[in-house]
Amino acid sequence: MSIVAVLVGMVALLADIFLRVSFRSGRSDRRESQASAIFLLLGIIFAILSPIISQLIQLAVSRRREFFADSSSVALTRQPSGLISALEKIAKDHEPLEAANKATAHLYIVNPFKEKGHGAVDWLAGLFNTHPPLSERIAALTKMV
Repeated sequence: MSIVAVLVGMVALLADIFLRVSFRSGRSDRRESQASAIFLLLGIIFAILSPIISQLIQLAVSRRREFFADSSSVALTRQPSGLISALEKIAKDHEPLEAANKATAHLYIVNPFKEKGHGAVDWLAGLFNTHPPLSERIAALTKMV
């Protein structure tokens, strides 16, 4: 997470640098004016994209950590079937949790909202999930058996 934070911070700093360079004074010729406009455009693009990219990276790391937690629990207990059974029971419950919100979603074992998507929309929505789908987690645990 520290490396991710540094990389996203560098993109934000680049956005700031590009914006500052574009607003410098003393533009004397057309070429400098065009370069300044390009820096302004790059600065705006980086300023818009850096928070979105940082959120996507944070969520991807969170999903990876779920897989790591599953494998660590199997390494600790030597019982992948127990965790598979528990995840299958959780998957059968289709009622969303009332107390869950987006700020606390990463604290749950599975996605507390129980939303279902379809096809490409499901893939795009999956980028913004804090947890991987239960079917993927169960499949990864089944490979450990």
